[in-house]
Amino acid sequence: MKYEIDDMDRGIIKHLSIDGRMSFTEIASNLNVTEKTIRLRYKNLLDNGILSVVGVVNPVALGVKSGAIIQLKVKPQSIIEAVEELKKFREIRYITMTSGPYSILVQIAVPGPDEITETLLRINELDYITEMNTIVQLAVYKNTYDYF
Repeated sequence: MKYEIDDMDRGIIKHLSIDGRMSFTEIASNLNVTEKTIRLRYKNLLDNGILSVVGVVNPVALGVKSGAIIQLKVKPQSIIEAVEELKKFREIRYITMTSGPYSILVQIAVPGPDEITETLLRINELDYITEMNTIVQLAVYKNTYDYF
């Protein structure tokens, strides 16, 4: 049976997206329920793969200051193989299949422009890729994990 999230789950997720270290007691107080209810709901969210607990890093603090969005044309019937190869690139932080002439879009995060070039050259070596369109990110004004 598929787990369906409700308003209580959304409230827990919203509070944790603001402060991932917020205590169950504080969340319970804000949502007018018991701490035990929050603890059990939290466990259900984890167990059902709806919520993951991770530390979100400021990439600039780690020296990752440049990024690009790359649209990729892929040989027909090779999308899955291309995606599997692209997953191996540490620099690629996001991969999605898209409509239109470019069937795959990836986003990379790297220390600087030289690494953008190096990554593009490595992607270009993949047999499945027939064409690339690269959009270098000049500034990021919003990057959020708040879905509600």
